Amino acid sequence: MLLSLALLFLLGMVLGKIFEKLKLPKLLGMLLTGILLGPYLLNLLDPEILNISTELRQIALIIILTRAGLNLDIQDLKKVGRPAILMCFVPACFEITGMLIFAPIFLKITILEAAIMGTVIAAVSPAVVVPKMLRLMEEGYGVNKSIPQMIMAGSSVDDVFVIVLFTAFTGLAKSGTITPIHFLTIPTSIIFGLIGGIIVGIALSILFKKVHIRDSGKVIIILSISFLLVTLEHSMTGVIGFSGLLAVMALGATIQQKRHEVSQRLSSKFSKLWVAAELLLFVLVGATVNISYALKAGVSAIVLIFCVLLFRMSGVFVCLFKTKLNRKEKIFAAFAYMPKATVQAAIGGLPLAMGLACGNIILTVAVLAILITAPLGAALVDATYKKFLAKDGGSEV
Repeated sequence: MLLSLALLFLLGMVLGKIFEKLKLPKLLGMLLTGILLGPYLLNLLDPEILNISTELRQIALIIILTRAGLNLDIQDLKKVGRPAILMCFVPACFEITGMLIFAPIFLKITILEAAIMGTVIAAVSPAVVVPKMLRLMEEGYGVNKSIPQMIMAGSSVDDVFVIVLFTAFTGLAKSGTITPIHFLTIPTSIIFGLIGGIIVGIALSILFKKVHIRDSGKVIIILSISFLLVTLEHSMTGVIGFSGLLAVMALGATIQQKRHEVSQRLSSKFSKLWVAAELLLFVLVGATVNISYALKAGVSAIVLIFCVLLFRMSGVFVCLFKTKLNRKEKIFAAFAYMPKATVQAAIGGLPLAMGLACGNIILTVAVLAILITAPLGAALVDATYKKFLAKDGGSEV
């Protein structure tokens, strides 16, 4: 396992740096590292690491969402209002609709299979989006109109919405029945996740005020409680849902509100943790990619992905209709909502594991979605944010 970790980190850093020098997203180098080291090519990763890769990827996601919460000013989000709420589910609904229209045509699958594929593909990746938005906030781009904050928060809730739909549709495919009560999990997951995160955030803010704890100790406490919140999510399998990842983000945002100076210092600590967590996340995502599946899909699957992306971008424009954002800012938001990675890697293989007839093709399209949208979305964000967004104190471009 130690050899695998050494290869993972060293080769991931080297390829990430090479791609960065080539003016390409470094995450593309990390994904390539995973593909090369993974079981479908060189097979140099210890099976024990692959067995716990889901948990390791989840730890990385918790780290970046905690950091996002610690940098998320709720007052800024309130200024955005309606669009911030709509961004949580409207773009995903548009993308699923596009999949329902085009997947049966391009891939000759049923409407229900297209719905399952749509819920796998429609999730945006916080692991790609959040670090980009944090960078924009640090540099002061789009902050006056709360654009990074809106995208960062929306991408987290978007995942909750899509995963619940995925669970409902796969349940229908297996049992042949679905009831409206299944969809109660969506609002309850969001509401209880937010409430739980806020309560824990308030409790930690009081603790940090009354008891002197080193910042490194605070980081360990926050991470440990975040792990418990995500564990609670997994233990709740009934109609009443709980989003652990949303709770983690709400926890950080509450500390930001209650103990602003502490949140800034803690954010710096989590930034350092992210250096290693980012490598773990994207290399292990790359290791799930089966190139042979991607090659089998052919041009039709690639065309399908771009078709549904256009639907998703249309959904973003609908969310931002009649807002103060100008045309370039709306286009940037649409670009930022393109990347897919973690959710597709996590659930893309589940239909196949369930024995569904559509399992292979869904996994194939999920793999292609990662390979196409993660680097493309990241590259478009990097290439346009300075041109399309106003910097704090500056005039709009």
